[in-house]
This record gives sequence, structure tokens and C-alpha cells, in this order.
Amino acid sequence: MKMRLIEKIFVLLLCCHVAAFGQQRDSRVREYLTPTRIVWQKGDSLINLSKLLQKGNGQSVTNADSLCIIKSTNTDHPAILLDFGKEIQGGLQIVTGPTASKAPITLRVRFGESASEAMSEIDTIGGATNDHALRDYLVQVPWLGVAETGNSGFRFVRIDIVSDPAVLLLKEIRAISIFRDIPELGSFRCNDELLNRIWQVGKETVHLNMQEYLWDGIKRDRLVWIGDMYPELMTIQSVYGYNEVLPKSIDLARDLFPVPQWINGISSYSLWWLIIQHEYYNFYGDKNYLRQQLPYLQGLLRLIISKVDKKGMEQLDGMRFLDWPSSESPEAIHAGLQSLTMIALKRGSELCKILGDEPLASSCDSTYQKMLKAKPSLLKTFDKAKLSPTAPGTKQAASLLSLSGLMPAKEANEKYISVDSVQCFSTYFGYYMLRAMAEAGDYQNALNDIRTYWGAMLDLGATTFWEDFNINWMKNAARIDELVPAGKVDVHKTYGGYCYMKFRHSLCHGWASGPTAWMSRYVLGIEIAEPGCKAVRIVPHLGDLQWAEGSFPTPYGVIKVRHTKKSDGTIDTELNCPKEITVIK
Repeated sequence: MKMRLIEKIFVLLLCCHVAAFGQQRDSRVREYLTPTRIVWQKGDSLINLSKLLQKGNGQSVTNADSLCIIKSTNTDHPAILLDFGKEIQGGLQIVTGPTASKAPITLRVRFGESASEAMSEIDTIGGATNDHALRDYLVQVPWLGVAETGNSGFRFVRIDIVSDPAVLLLKEIRAISIFRDIPELGSFRCNDELLNRIWQVGKETVHLNMQEYLWDGIKRDRLVWIGDMYPELMTIQSVYGYNEVLPKSIDLARDLFPVPQWINGISSYSLWWLIIQHEYYNFYGDKNYLRQQLPYLQGLLRLIISKVDKKGMEQLDGMRFLDWPSSESPEAIHAGLQSLTMIALKRGSELCKILGDEPLASSCDSTYQKMLKAKPSLLKTFDKAKLSPTAPGTKQAASLLSLSGLMPAKEANEKYISVDSVQCFSTYFGYYMLRAMAEAGDYQNALNDIRTYWGAMLDLGATTFWEDFNINWMKNAARIDELVPAGKVDVHKTYGGYCYMKFRHSLCHGWASGPTAWMSRYVLGIEIAEPGCKAVRIVPHLGDLQWAEGSFPTPYGVIKVRHTKKSDGTIDTELNCPKEITVIK
């Protein structure tokens, strides 16, 4: 008995010792993916390449007859381009066999989100870089062993043999996909398969960015940008419900930029932090978490209030940013920031009241009213600028003017947002444009715009949604999953602006997931009516759809709905809702 006790104590001490040295345990899992096809090959001596398309197991073998053989000479350096079928965050596993020479062999590895990026050089012409994540580098692989390399966002990999002369025996090359293995509680289906696919691709775009922290993009920047996070938050709430990556990332942004600094150096991103806090509390109802934010919340609100002048106009400093296309229009930026400041003050007041800081709530309310009185002057300035509905930044500003109540929703939609359909849409602010259209009751055109704009990226071979996209890029465009044919435009190499020129452009950016959250909210019609999802409204908007069904996660369990349009145009709804939730009709 005494011996067993000593053994137990020893095991306990050992566990404590291990825990003391373990600083962080990875919350993600690894999955190995076999290439789906060989897109391109170069060289005179490539034997049994088809072996690379067979399912592997990560284990070397001594039987050379079953392996792919690639030989290089002083003048011939073979290369292959592999397609793994979908966007991946992770790296590469290379399994080798026995060769006569036991010397390591040097390979050049090039990752790409498009086929053309994987084929490119790092230069100023195509804009390919090794920023944030290496995508073009040399690696050595062992004799009869396994090498793992890479940490980037990609779909395609080009591999060149650099060593010469050399004989490379390959058993397999597999992608290492790294992701959070979490249940998908939310869902969406309707009679339009394109919309179904868009909902899924938006979900996958955010899922890939849910790494140890919530990133903006898996190739670049791989950082926590709080403004980018709002559409991601809405998608996560619609699909996964609670996940620790959200508070972990929100808190990281807070701690990295203490007041009076603006989060990420951008004043609007601090406003988005406030709005995110409100949205987070509205969904989860976690008052304990909210209390932890009080000191920072108070300091930030006082800072924001200090940036409103006597006339009720915002005077935000730091980087004055809404969306990259808005950067060309100071008038649009001012209108958008005025709107966003008012939304943040309103949400901040509500949070202060929940936390019992009535004096600060009152200051927020009085500043909000002062800004509201400035509405005629603001709109006069905005109208006087005579901004074209399809000028960069105009639809962004109009969306925020609508959502803040500074401009009637129907006016904002008819004068600006819905003009020329998706011209001057952006993947980021497209979400707010869709929301503004919903506020105007223009659900049908919103659905049409989702099909046109986000559907176009799918037509070009996307498996995740991009950092930016312009519908005009479709003219004579080649797909991103093919080598660009003569006479076609290489979309990835040709387009993009600001911080996302050409190949630097991220093809998996979480802020582009807006349609996923939008369709759950407006097509399924599930709206949170009380914090913590204690009450919800179910008001579907099917537009031209015949039926739509899906689920929505809440702290009490999953809400399931199915809406069917009857012959007279009315909608029949089947609802399965946790008993703890009140449904408001």
C-alpha cells in the first residue's frame, strides 16, 4: 500500500514537472492530404509520377520499385507542380526512399495560392514575396526518411531538384493541413446550389484563419487585425458558436495597444473593438468576461469622446481607415468614421449600463446626441462632394451612414449601394453593404449581388474568398487553378492594390466571409433579441428562393428551422428551438 502511494506521488510530481516546462499546447490538429493532380512537370527523367497521387501513410519503405524516381543532371533539373485541391494552412511532408548515395538532396519548394503564384519568382514584377510566411526557399530531404517543411497558406506546390547530379526516390508528398477540429453547429441549405456553396466557402475561409489566434489571412498578414475580425466574428457565431479563439484574439489586441493607443494604430479599429465587445456579449451573455474589459472599455470610451469636437464632428487621429478603396476619398472616410463613432458610442453606452457605470454611459449618450445634431451638416458635406456611387469608398460610407441611422436606409441603398449592382463592392465592406441593403428591405438584390460577386470568385476556381475582388477582373480572366493560357489574364499576378499588389494578394481572407453570416441572419431570419440568445426573432426573407433550411448555434443548444414558400407567396416555417429560448414573433 505504502509503495503504491509513493508511486502515485512520483507520477503526480512528474506530471507537474512536465506541465511546468510546457508553455503552450497547440489547440489545432494535423491532417495529411494527398495531391489531387499533377498540373505540370519539367525534365527528361521523371518515372512513376502517378505514385504521388496514391494515398500515403508517412512511412518510408526500402522497396525502391514502388517509388517515384526523379533524376537530375548538371543540365537537367526536373520540377513538378502539385495541386492539393483546396486552400490549406500548413506545410509539406516529403517521404523519401533509399538511394545509392546517402547524401541529402536539396529541393526548391514554392507554395502558391494560385497555380501561377507557385510558378513565380520572388520579384517586383509579379509581387511575390516571402513576407509573413516563406513561400519560396531551399530545403534538404534525407535518405530514406521524412522531412516536414513549410508554414503558409497554399493550394499548389512546385518542387524543383536543385542538387546535381542526384537521384530522388519519392514515396509520397503530402500537404500538412493544420486547423481547429471543432464541430460545425450552424448550417445552411436552400434550393440554390450556388448560394449553398458560397455559404460553405465563407465558412471555410474563416475556419482556416482560426489558428492559435484569429488571423486576417493564412498567407498574409497572419495577424490579429481587429477591424477585420467583425465579419469573422459574425461567421463564427453563425457556424461554430463559442470558440476560445475569439476572446483570446480580442484580448490580445486590447493588451498590445493600451489606451491612448489605437488598436493596430487605426482609430476605426478601436471603434470596431467596442462594437465587437457588444456583439460578443449579445451572443454569449457572458457578463463575467465583460467585467474583465471594464477598465480598458472606460479608458477607450473617454478617448473616443475626447475626439468629438464642439460641433459634434469626429476628429479621430491615427490612421483614418475604413476600407482600402475608401482611402482615396477623405469625404467618404469622414462620413464613415462619423457613423462608426456613433455606433461605437451607442454600443459603449449599453455596455456601461450593463456594468453599472451610469456616468460614463451618460457621457456616451450626450456625445451621441451632439453628433446626431451634426447630421444635417455632415450630409450636406457628403452630398456637396458629389461622390459617384461607383467611386472608391462611396458605397462603404453609404453603408455605415445607413447602419448608423444618419441616412435613411432606402435612400442610402437607392442613391449609392445598389447602383450598378456590385460595381465597387469590396470583399471586406461587402458585408456591410449587404446589411444595409437588408435594412432597406432589398433582400432580393442582396441575394443577386451575393451570387454575382462572391460567385464570380468561385467561377475563377476559388475554394476560399479573397482579400479583394473587383467584378471587372472577370473580363478574359483565367482560372487560378490552371496555368494561364495564352491570351488570358492572370488575375492573381495582374490585379490588386494598396497592400495587396499582385501575388501578395491573399486568396483566403476572413473578412470576405460576409455572405455566410448574412444568409444565416436574413435568409434563415434568425436574429438575437436578448443577450445570451435568451430570446430570438425568426423572420425569414427568401426572395426568389423556394425553400431554405439550417441551424444556428446558441449557448442553450442549436436552433433548427426550415422555411418553405407556399403557392400564395407566404412562408411556412418549421422550428425546433431549445426550451430555454423565447421565440418572438
